[in-house]
Amino acid sequence: MSSPSNAPTLIEPSPAALRPDGTQRTYEVRTLGCQMNVHDSERLSGSLESAGYLPAELGEEADVIVINTCAVRENAAGKLYGTLGHLASVKRRKEGMQIAVGGCMAQMDKQAVIDKAPYVDVVFGTHNLGSLPGLLERARHNDEAQLEILESLEIFPSTLPTKRDSVSSGWVSISVGCNNTCTFCIVPSLRGKEKDRRPGDILNEIKMLVDDGAVEVTLLGQNVNSYGVEFGDRQAFSKLLRAAGEIEGLERIRFTSPHPAAFTDDVIDAMAETPAVMPSLHMPLQSGSDTVLKAMRRSYRSAKFLGILDRVREKMPNAAITTDIIVGFPGETEKDFLETMRVVEESRFASAFTFQYSIREGTPAATMENQVPKEVVQERYNRLLALQERVGNEEAQKQVGREVEVLVGASEGRKDSATHRLSGRAEDNRLVHFSVPEGSAVPRPGDVVTVTITRGAPHYLVADVADGEKLRIRRTRAGDAWDRSQAESCGVPAPATSVGDDGKRIVGLGLPVLRPQA
Repeated sequence: MSSPSNAPTLIEPSPAALRPDGTQRTYEVRTLGCQMNVHDSERLSGSLESAGYLPAELGEEADVIVINTCAVRENAAGKLYGTLGHLASVKRRKEGMQIAVGGCMAQMDKQAVIDKAPYVDVVFGTHNLGSLPGLLERARHNDEAQLEILESLEIFPSTLPTKRDSVSSGWVSISVGCNNTCTFCIVPSLRGKEKDRRPGDILNEIKMLVDDGAVEVTLLGQNVNSYGVEFGDRQAFSKLLRAAGEIEGLERIRFTSPHPAAFTDDVIDAMAETPAVMPSLHMPLQSGSDTVLKAMRRSYRSAKFLGILDRVREKMPNAAITTDIIVGFPGETEKDFLETMRVVEESRFASAFTFQYSIREGTPAATMENQVPKEVVQERYNRLLALQERVGNEEAQKQVGREVEVLVGASEGRKDSATHRLSGRAEDNRLVHFSVPEGSAVPRPGDVVTVTITRGAPHYLVADVADGEKLRIRRTRAGDAWDRSQAESCGVPAPATSVGDDGKRIVGLGLPVLRPQA
């Protein structure tokens, strides 16, 4: 089978993007799922805009609603069909509205989506994201639902036009698909075997993101550290990290998610020796029981997992490590669960994404004997949550007094307006809420602030700057890009000049100045 194309994919303007009066139709993409889904949604948005659609304003009922689905968890189908049920009434009253369903659930259920929700106009899979504008046009022209599910990837999603959610950060897919056979996972059957992009194509995409103002990228893959398997280079991922670290203007490199079985010391060395690679690691544990790991076909054991963490922390003492854990896998005993509790205690995770096992049709685990009763799973889940809350809080307390650099986000904190704080991510990817003292300059999203942590909590840190002090701000190219994006979107002029921390005038870029709300 030939490799997917790396050539840029051109999306032609679509007649379906125009209303009868000649104005442009609007769209909204709703993302259900993982970082790969977020990456795909940015490509879907970019493709629709290239075809002539406009993003819907907040609160507006869009002409086209795209649901990009996940199929990993049991409630994924419930979320999809619940959302579709709500949209049915919206579509009845909004003339010309179209609904499209894509992603893993579409790839898996195929015709079932249209059978259960006949008012859906387009169903497309994980391998043909770029087909969406054409499918919408065909559905409108033919006045009937369009179903297109390709069984193999023809083009890398990264070759499609993109509309990034963040001007300072970007997702870069280095591979698609997975060669593992974890018994609980449906992803390999939906996204196929691993396909690796060429290093030059990846680095060129990163350079384009940096040229567009990004200072941070996250490398994506279903098993990111097995990158290079297609072209036979076992150290390809560590080489990629080092090469990306040499790109001028790129300040932060992250990646997700690696597989413990393929995590090698050359990657740890590359992380520690490449300043742009951040001291954060998301390493899925899934279970601390060797018996359960074997049943899951996870080709590592708890001792190897803990050994990786030890070596990471030896080279990067301040690294924050997060994980995924499944509770109640078929056959899990109380003894097995206590092994998970032991490994969590020893691992000292900054945070953990914990899940109750759910049956996914088409996976080997779905037909395994000794399915654990729901009430037992719930009780174990509650114990694990309590343990991780304690561990996370203890690790957060260790951060108090530390000076950290925070990349300011646009909307990281839900309570920022009430607390008069702004938010962003520290180098170790911990969420930090920081105050802006009265009279201080205010950072833009994409700027970097240096603050001292004053309080820790299990899921975030707080840095309150004392009254009378100035917030230490480093204005960045990403902040400049934020200014430009706001100017393009609203065209509201800002004051021509403002005053920085050093008392010197700063030339404005024609944008409103961001201020904490009173």
